[in-house]
Amino acid sequence: MDFKLSSDQETIQESARRMVAREIEPVTRAHASDKPLPKQALLQIYKAFASMGITAPRIPESDGGGGLSMLNYGLVFEQLPPALAISLLAHECTAARIYAESSPQQRERLLPDLFAGTKICCTGTTEPDVGSDPRSVTTRVERDGDALVITGRKMWITNVSVCDIINVSCAEGRDDRGLARMRRVIVERDKSPFETREIPTLGLRQGHLGEAVFEATRVPADNALGASGDVARVLTLTWNGNRPLVGLAAVHLAQKAFEAARDYAKVRVQFGKAIGKHQLVQKNLADIETSIVSARLLCYYALDCIDRGMRANGISAMAKRYATTACEQAVSLAMHVHGAIGISAELGLEQLYRDIRMLPIPDGTNDILTLIQGREITDLEAFRN
Repeated sequence: MDFKLSSDQETIQESARRMVAREIEPVTRAHASDKPLPKQALLQIYKAFASMGITAPRIPESDGGGGLSMLNYGLVFEQLPPALAISLLAHECTAARIYAESSPQQRERLLPDLFAGTKICCTGTTEPDVGSDPRSVTTRVERDGDALVITGRKMWITNVSVCDIINVSCAEGRDDRGLARMRRVIVERDKSPFETREIPTLGLRQGHLGEAVFEATRVPADNALGASGDVARVLTLTWNGNRPLVGLAAVHLAQKAFEAARDYAKVRVQFGKAIGKHQLVQKNLADIETSIVSARLLCYYALDCIDRGMRANGISAMAKRYATTACEQAVSLAMHVHGAIGISAELGLEQLYRDIRMLPIPDGTNDILTLIQGREITDLEAFRN
C-alpha cells in the first residue's frame, strides 16, 4: 500500500493549480463574489475545464471523453474553487448519465458540445416535495404523436438557469407499489423553451442554483434516454462518484482556512507572545489539520474503491458525510483562532464558512448518507419496508 502520489498524479495536481491561477481566478475576481457569474464568464471557465479533459472525465477517451480514473479526477477537483467545482460536477455527471443511457445517434448529437464546454448541461431530479427519494417524482412525461410532453417542476438544480440542456427525471406511469417508472428525457432549451429562476443561497454564490418549470413542454420523442426503469441504477452509480468529490470540495475550503489560521497564529501577539505559542491555539491548529488530512484520505480511498470496481455505496456515503462535517468544524475552528477578525467579511473566512455549509446538501444529505452506510453495514433497508 503506497500513500504517495505518483509523479504523474503530482503533475496532474500541479497542472490543475496552474489552470485555476491562470484561467479561472482572473474571471472570478472580475465579477462580484456574491452573485452568479454571467453565462459568458462561465463558458470561458468551461473552456479551461475542457482543455484539461474534465468536462467528461468519466467517459473513455475513445469516445471523446477525458478517460480519467476517479482518483485522478478527484486530484484535479480538489484544486477547483468549490462554486465552480459543483457546477462542473452537475455538468459532467449529466454528460456521463447521457452517455450511459443514450444510443450512438444520441451521443453523436448531444455530447460533443458538452465535452467541448460550449454548452452547459444539468440534471433535474429533485422536486418541491421530492428530494432523497427520486422514485417519488411527479413530473410526468407522456407520448403525443411524434413528441413527448413534460409537465412538472424541478428545484435545487445546479446550472439550470444557464443550461443549454437538461436531463429530466420523469414519471412514465407507476408500478404496483405506486412508485414512478422513471424515464430520463433530454430537453434542449433552444428547441423546447422552459422557465427557470435563480434561488438565492447562503453560499457558493458565484454558482447557479435554481428551479425549472415545464408546462406541457414538447420535446422530440427521440430525446428519451434508455429504457423506462433504468434511471435509479444510473443515478446511484454517478452519485457514488459524486459524493467523495463533494467531500474534496469541503477539503479545499478547510485547507484555505487552515493556512490562514496557521499564518495568523505566527504574527498575532497576545500576552506578550505570538498566539501560536499558546497551547490551546496549537491544539486548534492540530485538530484542523487532522480533520483535513483524514477527510482527504477517506475521499481518495472512496474514489480508488470505485476505480477498482468495488461496491462503493457505503464508503462513498461515509466519505462525503465525514468530510463535509469534519471540514465545516475545521473552518469554524479557524475562525476561532482569528478571534474577532475571523467573523469579518474583510478577512473572507465567513465566506468559506457559508460555502462549506452548502456542501452537506447535494448528492444526498448527511442523514440520508448515514442510512446508506447503515444499510451497507447491516444489509437491512432503512428507507422502505
